[in-house]
Amino acid sequence: MIYCSIGDESIADHCDVNQELRDRLPTDSNGRPYIDAFILTHRHDDHLKGFQEQFHLGSIEEYKDDEEELKIIIRELWSSHNFWKPSSTNYELCDDAKAFNKEMKRRVKLFEDNKVLQSEGDRAIIIGKDPDGKTDNLSEINYDIGDTFTKINNRNISSKISGFILSPIEQQKNEDDECFNDKNRQSIVIQFTIKQGEYENKLLMTADAECLVWETLWGKYKNDVDKLKYDILYAPHHCSWHSLSYDSQSEDDNPQICEDAKKALSQNKEGAFIVSQSKIIKGADQDPPSEAAKDEYVSIVGEDQFICTNEHPNEKKPEPLEFNLTGDGPQEKGVKEKSKLSVAALASTKEAYPHG
Repeated sequence: MIYCSIGDESIADHCDVNQELRDRLPTDSNGRPYIDAFILTHRHDDHLKGFQEQFHLGSIEEYKDDEEELKIIIRELWSSHNFWKPSSTNYELCDDAKAFNKEMKRRVKLFEDNKVLQSEGDRAIIIGKDPDGKTDNLSEINYDIGDTFTKINNRNISSKISGFILSPIEQQKNEDDECFNDKNRQSIVIQFTIKQGEYENKLLMTADAECLVWETLWGKYKNDVDKLKYDILYAPHHCSWHSLSYDSQSEDDNPQICEDAKKALSQNKEGAFIVSQSKIIKGADQDPPSEAAKDEYVSIVGEDQFICTNEHPNEKKPEPLEFNLTGDGPQEKGVKEKSKLSVAALASTKEAYPHG
């Protein structure tokens, strides 16, 4: 699972996101719902909403199995090294982010104290090297930018899945600290490869990474574009214009696309989808989601291959968007088709909220 946004309210007065998620979760031998891994891309509240309420935090020994709705067990928790960074006036964290950081610290300390990989429910994975050296002795639970991984929940499933970590990229020349430390700028970006038969399905999970990241990634990988290929791209930052341009739509009369950023996001395979995890896209002065950004993505994959989650299958009654990742590439599932998701399936039921 890659972040969450689970509120008490229904989407469009009928779609219960929490229930849609739970309908797809496996249960362990004790009947407890679980996920193998939870990857937090960054610490904005719309990527953590419902975390404390829906997920079990603390040791498995403290799990309460007498609650009306059982908490979801996270077998392996993934985060950037920013979980060590405390909330402050210049780096405000919502309550769910504070709870997430506390849980990461608990799990990492268990590894530090025992020097062995923890069991399910206590295991953590850190993305990126901490600039203050806190990750120096944590190599067994630490991946760096540019690394490829084939383990999920400590199971090596290289025959089925691998991930390539693209970002958060290093601080760029002339990039000030405020920009570098921005939550969106620190987004974890991963290209997943999921194999079915002879076919490699590519998923580019982009979080809220903005223009500088994509421009830089193009400069880094323009001679190795396989690192940016995708069958499914999540339009970064909920289809924000600022993932494609440095110019402001509201302040510039003629805002220009950053061509290198667009090239990075244009490495689509034949028949690829671009998915906007966002509210309904309408209105020239709304961002995110941006109508102008949508137009750019449509120019890449075509109108039929661009999907906004809150307009699927229509804006009056949105339903979860699901793909089966097959030997012939991604196949969109029927709206009412209900089934457990395997490692070769993808669900997206989250509503995006603006956050600056």
